[in-house]
Amino acid sequence: MPDSERPLGATQILIFGLVAAAFTNIYLTQPVLPVLANEFGVDAAGASLTVSMTVLGIAMSNLLFGRLGDRYPLRPILLIGGVMVALAGIFAALTESFSLLVAARFTQGLFIPALTTCVAAYLANNVPLASLNVALGAYVSATVVGGLGGRLLGGFLHPPLHWRYAFVSAAVLLIVSALAAARWLPGVNARPHHSEGEVGYRALLSSWSVLRMYCVGFGAFWVFSTTFNFLPFHLSEPPISASTHLITFLYMAYLIGAVMGPLAGRLANRFGSGRTLVVGALLFEASLAGMMLPSIPLVVLALLGSCAGFFTIHAAAAGALNSRLTSSRARGNALYVLFYYVGGALGITAGGYAWRHGGWPAVLGLNALVLIIPFLVGVYEMRSNPGSQRNSMIA
Repeated sequence: MPDSERPLGATQILIFGLVAAAFTNIYLTQPVLPVLANEFGVDAAGASLTVSMTVLGIAMSNLLFGRLGDRYPLRPILLIGGVMVALAGIFAALTESFSLLVAARFTQGLFIPALTTCVAAYLANNVPLASLNVALGAYVSATVVGGLGGRLLGGFLHPPLHWRYAFVSAAVLLIVSALAAARWLPGVNARPHHSEGEVGYRALLSSWSVLRMYCVGFGAFWVFSTTFNFLPFHLSEPPISASTHLITFLYMAYLIGAVMGPLAGRLANRFGSGRTLVVGALLFEASLAGMMLPSIPLVVLALLGSCAGFFTIHAAAAGALNSRLTSSRARGNALYVLFYYVGGALGITAGGYAWRHGGWPAVLGLNALVLIIPFLVGVYEMRSNPGSQRNSMIA
């Protein structure tokens, strides 16, 4: 069947599988951070490098892949990215050196944007504007499924097998998904269309209408990544003293994001991105307070609220951003992901210092302050009321 005649549903399945497989690799070590700390003889902040360095790698390479995604066909980018992430994962499974494990995780981060940033731009270039918020909400849902899948692989394979097997499983899944997408996604051999209004990174950053969405991504992922990164340490200590399997099971709350992604897109279409951001931020803030309570049932409720709040914010911001981009979509999405993952890397790093000096209450207190960013942007959006879904990128 020619690419142009391939059903849209099949395209969405291919993209969903690819993005989910890519995100599976990001959070593989998160539920077993206490195990890594014990196995390699490092502290909580040191073990967290296996997550934060992956996030840092993603942040550092996003601008490069943004340029590549605006200039070159998607197929070779997907293949190179898939192979490099998988090979680095195999290396991580084999190494006995903590430093080399961190280096392998950083390498994975460097090439993950080939499978995420460029695919988001592909969607923005190929989906009608009226459906874009919902399509990007589904993209966010794929990141949810992938993030949860990585956590389940990492946690449930230990101790029955070993956390190293999770890297092998994730590498195989990614290779299969990348090959399928490179083979059957429509238009992967075509160069992106260049409009006369194409602009560079400096012009994107000078546009307040898109810059504020980058700030939302920065703040929201700071809070989310830091909370989930130090949650295993909190839950594994008294008075809760949860096992690795129970901690991993609690990450199932993450699955609510698969529902909230497209739902947030629909809410933003109906009520506006500003109201959606405010609701998401308030829900997230209230849920952080609930995580202070020493009760597993209450922690579960707080996790559900945190995930719902975060993915409402994330989906609304991604939809608003892409609705405002009239060109340079790969670069526009690259900057969003740069801010997003820089927020995550800085959050985990700052959270490590907060943990050392004040424990779980200090981590949550810091997160509560940072969460003010998406809330204030939401209030600004409500008051400014841009009016149309597509605003000038230079407005």
